[in-house]
Amino acid sequence: MTETLDIKITKSSKSRLAETDFSNLVFGRTFTDHMLVADYEDGEWKNFEILPYGNILVSPAISSLHYGQSFFEGIKAYKHANGKVSIFRPDKNAVRFNKSAERLCMPTLPEDVFLQSLAAVVDIDRDWIPTAPGHSLYIRPFMFATDQFLGVTPSQTYKYMVLLCPVGPYFTKPLRVKIETYYTRSAEGGMGYAKSSGNYGGSMLPARKATEEGFDQLIWTDAKEHKYVEEMGAANAMFVLDGKLITPIAQDTILDGVTRDTVITLARDWGFPVEERKVAVAEIIEGAKTGKLTDAFGAGTAATIAPVGSINYNGEEYTLIDAKEREFSQKVLKTLDAIRYGNAPDTHGWNYFV
Repeated sequence: MTETLDIKITKSSKSRLAETDFSNLVFGRTFTDHMLVADYEDGEWKNFEILPYGNILVSPAISSLHYGQSFFEGIKAYKHANGKVSIFRPDKNAVRFNKSAERLCMPTLPEDVFLQSLAAVVDIDRDWIPTAPGHSLYIRPFMFATDQFLGVTPSQTYKYMVLLCPVGPYFTKPLRVKIETYYTRSAEGGMGYAKSSGNYGGSMLPARKATEEGFDQLIWTDAKEHKYVEEMGAANAMFVLDGKLITPIAQDTILDGVTRDTVITLARDWGFPVEERKVAVAEIIEGAKTGKLTDAFGAGTAATIAPVGSINYNGEEYTLIDAKEREFSQKVLKTLDAIRYGNAPDTHGWNYFV
């Protein structure tokens, strides 16, 4: 750690906490009382400030609006039974945050500054952290370019911000997913591994088409042949096939998910076979047909562990066994919850206490 981050704090004059219906939280719609902002100017980060949540004034000419220099992260904080507050594995997000920045030709943020900034704003709004099962405080750090210049060149100035949202479960039922065979999320040499805003913008049309067909999520495939599984729209794709945990290897087309890494670590702790490799669509479909595919789920910060109920490929639907009867993903979810809520030993030091 470097010296303590100097943050100016202006507290909200009136909290909206009492007006918030925590029994009816729509993911990403409810925000806490405060947010954090900072500026990158003249080659350095400065002006760190926590202030009341609200609109910000920007020029219509800022380069992020025109050329897409923007990205984000997703993290969660939990309240333990003893009242302590922890952020789950933010050090991993700090590393990925800087990978995204480098890919988009944007300035990195020192990892200790990233961690301190999250801790500071979460600490101020710790009363917003829900305590109901499956609930948490979603943390959204993001960065965008602010130069007022209509030219295709990296900005010289940037703004870093952190928003907080109390949230419940992202998905409330097993997912009906479609394997995408036409549209592409990312190609080799692209920026699929970065949490670039543009990646998500480009995915919206095919996702909407899938929703109109009755699907909950897409499983993206490779851009070249559409023969290999990549990831789901809101999570990494993971399968238990023939007694092994199978997941696509993290590469430049696939996000290196924190929850993905957590699941793999737990599996290896338990002595469960793990294979990170190319995953062919054909083997997943064959496994669904023969019963060798005993589990399939999405793993992500927002989604947590999201069971796949059925897989549709070229118009054929393959229904998997009841999610509640799946030994592996159920064990992962229970173990994850126990660690994150402070009800089990944190042997890996994943909880970052605020």
